[in-house]
Amino acid sequence: MKESIAGIIVKDGAFLIGHRLPTGEMASRWEFPGGKVDPGETPEEAIVREFREEMAVVVRPGARLASVEFENRGGPVRLHAYLVEGISELPRKLTEHTELRWATLEEIEGLSFVDSDRLLLPFLREWIRESAK
Repeated sequence: MKESIAGIIVKDGAFLIGHRLPTGEMASRWEFPGGKVDPGETPEEAIVREFREEMAVVVRPGARLASVEFENRGGPVRLHAYLVEGISELPRKLTEHTELRWATLEEIEGLSFVDSDRLLLPFLREWIRESAK
């Protein structure tokens, strides 16, 4: 089974999301930053690599918040969502997104969000509830 990661960065109750380039798979949709886990790579290593490649930033993976499974054209995929630390300002160099922004879960629900990342929203809602206790 292929694996992917989603980097979950939270600031003042909002999540960092990226608007994908207008070409390729999932063109012009919103997503949590991340990508594919390469063969021989751990999800944590993939987070560090993806953020370096896509935004030229150094991050630290934190706790895994959720894992979900879905099907795409290439078959089954397991998507891991990890808290990511190390970003407080919006990165300026982007290779896979036209823009980044902060959005609440309510705002995300109204956006054209990638279906696989949408599967993470119930887990993030629960994480927010638990964190507030």
